[in-house]
Amino acid sequence: MDSLIITASLDPFIRGLDYLYGVRGLALDPDMVNWVYDLEQRSPICTWIGQHIEAVNTQLNVYLQACHNCFHPWEQPAIQVFAAPLAQSFGIDALCNFQTQPLTILVDVGRVEPEDWLRLVVHEYAHAHAGSPGHHSQFARSLGHLCLGLEIELPLCQPGREENLRFYPHCLATADPLAFWQGKGARRRFDA
Repeated sequence: MDSLIITASLDPFIRGLDYLYGVRGLALDPDMVNWVYDLEQRSPICTWIGQHIEAVNTQLNVYLQACHNCFHPWEQPAIQVFAAPLAQSFGIDALCNFQTQPLTILVDVGRVEPEDWLRLVVHEYAHAHAGSPGHHSQFARSLGHLCLGLEIELPLCQPGREENLRFYPHCLATADPLAFWQGKGARRRFDA
């Protein structure tokens, strides 16, 4: 982990809380990761994160590397990726922060089924490769290139209608985005 340091504490709650504070500093707005202040939800979320986040982030880094492999080394932006439970009030599944160095992708892995995590990383990587936020023609080209390289169905995109790419590639949403972070449901694949 480049710019995110997790304490070596043996207490999973403390490790998880430190992690949440770390990803708050990488978000576009710290309030995007607001679970540190929800005293009712904080304990199970932090404990689960403290026990499992390294495995989750390892999987996200596999997907990041798959995206890098679609481009020549000199075309690969410097990016780091981390899982984070994003505040539901922002209404996003993932983000690419251009204000950090390296660029940071944060993915709320609780919002979509694990088999679609790659698709979230692909979408945010396309923003990073295009060099700016927004769903414009350069983003569409980067996204199309990634979809070809990773064997994801190509988006139907017409010039001037790139905004349709805002939710592409399509992902299967979970019924309860917070359940993953509380140690329920899909998390079983990360249990030791």
